[in-house]
Amino acid sequence: MNHLPFPLEDEVDQLLLNAQLRDELEPYLDEAVDLVAVRHLPLAQENDFLQSMLDWERAPALPISRWFEPELLLPRMDELSDAQVKRYLNETLQKLYGQRIVLAFTDHLSDRQLYCLISRDILPSYEKKIEHPKNYLHWHCLDENDSETWLRYYATDAERDEWLEENEGELPPHCDPPYPRFMHRRPSGF
Repeated sequence: MNHLPFPLEDEVDQLLLNAQLRDELEPYLDEAVDLVAVRHLPLAQENDFLQSMLDWERAPALPISRWFEPELLLPRMDELSDAQVKRYLNETLQKLYGQRIVLAFTDHLSDRQLYCLISRDILPSYEKKIEHPKNYLHWHCLDENDSETWLRYYATDAERDEWLEENEGELPPHCDPPYPRFMHRRPSGF
């Protein structure tokens, strides 16, 4: 008669899955993986992490426009009225979120500027398409070197103070962004 509790079966399954994932990851491993201390995670979380690594290694790099069926192509903006730009932009933002693509720092951009950024920079960008439900691609719609816009519209008071301590110059005044819009975010708990 077996007196072992039921959770042991799940633990054995998790151990077997762990061994399988490690075997499948072996060809992709290098010294950078040693920097991640996965052994300090509960086994199920470690397996999720290993699976996400394997998904990353196997994922194709495609232009984001080709993540969609049919391919997501936007009409030329100069042929559209403001109302059409707004409609296409809202539809495109919904479609991007449907593919787990989240845009951040968009409220300083007009609808036309954001439409142009999506059409010119985001849709043609080659990114790995990972079919993992917890994976989200975050696209910051702010140039990396544009600290003035970040400080003006997005930085918290603490971040502004920290920037001032580390940099010379004056802080731009904090302002509300000129184009506030609802943007989907990655769900909490992921």
